[in-house]
Amino acid sequence: MMHSKDILERLKSGEAIRPTDPEYFKINKIVNRTIRLSQSLNNATDTEQIRHYLGKIIGTPIDESTIIFPPFHTNFGKFINIGKNVFINHACSFLDMGGIVIEDEVLIGPKVNLITENHPLDPNDRKALLTKPITIKRGAWIGANATILPGVTIGENSVVAAGAVVSKDVPDNTVVGGVPAKFIKSIQHN
Repeated sequence: MMHSKDILERLKSGEAIRPTDPEYFKINKIVNRTIRLSQSLNNATDTEQIRHYLGKIIGTPIDESTIIFPPFHTNFGKFINIGKNVFINHACSFLDMGGIVIEDEVLIGPKVNLITENHPLDPNDRKALLTKPITIKRGAWIGANATILPGVTIGENSVVAAGAVVSKDVPDNTVVGGVPAKFIKSIQHN
């Protein structure tokens, strides 16, 4: 079956991608490159080196105001976009084949999982990849060990409590928590 769009465009647009796709090798090539670069990133000895290697993984420089603590894990990397003055703590995992956008001034706690990838429920098609993007808007704070699921947008200045599993969009200036995450309260600005 011939496709008019490249597999990477189809992947990011949420089209089901199966391992039998004739262009699947392009995904594997990026994954293998990311695995090699991730080893260097996670053995880096300072924040400048970490930014350098993560910039190579995602294909764009990381602003010097952004800090990432290793270990940092991503399976793909090419579809991650990180803003300025972002802090990403230890042991985060970004599965980004659907696209991850982290705007400026975002705080991400340790062991946070951003998951843009899913699979069909049908066992006969389970290995197909289904993707939806994640956006974390300016000033948001994602607490330790939270998981953000495919297709979710975290609103500006919002807080996701530690350990939460977020399956629905979070409005601006809102605190959510729990499994699944639910509204806790609104944030008042001074």
